[in-house]
Amino acid sequence: MGKAERRKIAMEQLELVGLADQAKKYTQQMSGGQQQRVALARALAVKPRVLLLDEPLSALDAKVRVQLRDQIRRIQLTTGTTTVFVTHDQEEALAVADRIGVMNKGKIEQIAAPQNLYQRPATEYVATFIGLTNRLPGASNGDEAVVFGQRVPLLAGSAKGDSVAVLVRPENLTLALAGSSDSHVGERARVEIIHFLGSLVRVDTVITSGEYQRWNKGEQLKATVQLPASELPAGLAVGDDVIVTPRPVAALAC
Repeated sequence: MGKAERRKIAMEQLELVGLADQAKKYTQQMSGGQQQRVALARALAVKPRVLLLDEPLSALDAKVRVQLRDQIRRIQLTTGTTTVFVTHDQEEALAVADRIGVMNKGKIEQIAAPQNLYQRPATEYVATFIGLTNRLPGASNGDEAVVFGQRVPLLAGSAKGDSVAVLVRPENLTLALAGSSDSHVGERARVEIIHFLGSLVRVDTVITSGEYQRWNKGEQLKATVQLPASELPAGLAVGDDVIVTPRPVAALAC
């Protein structure tokens, strides 16, 4: 390949990764994020059939990680190059991938689209590894379970029994101040911590009913609830008594 053709390809790749204005610099004169983009441009320049990325964002700060993550996704969609992206960051995997494979001790537990992996985990390991999950006591017939008095549909492969653990996502729990609702489902809990996350609020609670201490090996049962900030009960504070209730959203029992 002649010099002119090499320069043409190099500039095309720099344009693709947003570094055309940095073409005259040495990589050691660039930031960490820019250096990673140069490495990506080098890999793409040879037009690979498969692009392998092994934790490419691990050494970058949070803001740069998100920017470069989004850029890698955009480039992958633009070029159509099959890409294998290895990461320990779950949010990164969910944001970048068309399909995710979750591995446990060298064994693939499940391969699925991000939404299916999160909402319909095939195993307990996948359900507890991807995102936050509450382990709540319930009684299951295999098709549905009763959790805190609420009937919850179950995913395929769920266990049956009078004492199973039902894996419920924090966003699939509701929270109300004790005494503010006439509903007969739900369990009384005490607010431990309130995490303000901008548009979302995550509330850590302790279930105050003593019967669950026997189920939880003598420890107090805890439940994390995640709500849009607009749905948080007005005036909610640490130490308040609340009612925690599952939504009727499919979950896995084990």
